[in-house]
Amino acid sequence: MKLEGKKIGFAFTGSFCTFRKTIDEMKKIKRENDVTIFPIMSFNSYNLDTKFGKAKNFISEIEEITENKIIHTIPDSEPIGPKKMFDILIVAPCSGNTIAKLANDIIDTPVTMAVKSHLRNEKPVVLGISTNNALSGAAENIR
Repeated sequence: MKLEGKKIGFAFTGSFCTFRKTIDEMKKIKRENDVTIFPIMSFNSYNLDTKFGKAKNFISEIEEITENKIIHTIPDSEPIGPKKMFDILIVAPCSGNTIAKLANDIIDTPVTMAVKSHLRNEKPVVLGISTNNALSGAAENIR
């Protein structure tokens, strides 16, 4: 898929150890393509400070790169599908928890709502899987 001129949803879930790599890739996509990126964060990724960094610092950096406010509530994620906001939705990092929720149609975070809403338009969703369990617990849900 050619990215030029595309509207990209870019969703973060709670695999905090991969935030730096993911933000660097998001920055690269933005720098190398004429795209608009709309960031989305799960409740935990938006609110939790971890040994990998402070939430407010990640939020500031992501909003600076994308030049858009982060979607971080379920009500703000719901219009994604009806408004046909994105051409593609990337979920990276996509935690094992999020994979399980998507596989079982559990829509209880801004990211899972964004995916559900976006899929209504039969447009692509890319999952950048990041799980600490070597897929032993997540493999069934990925299938």
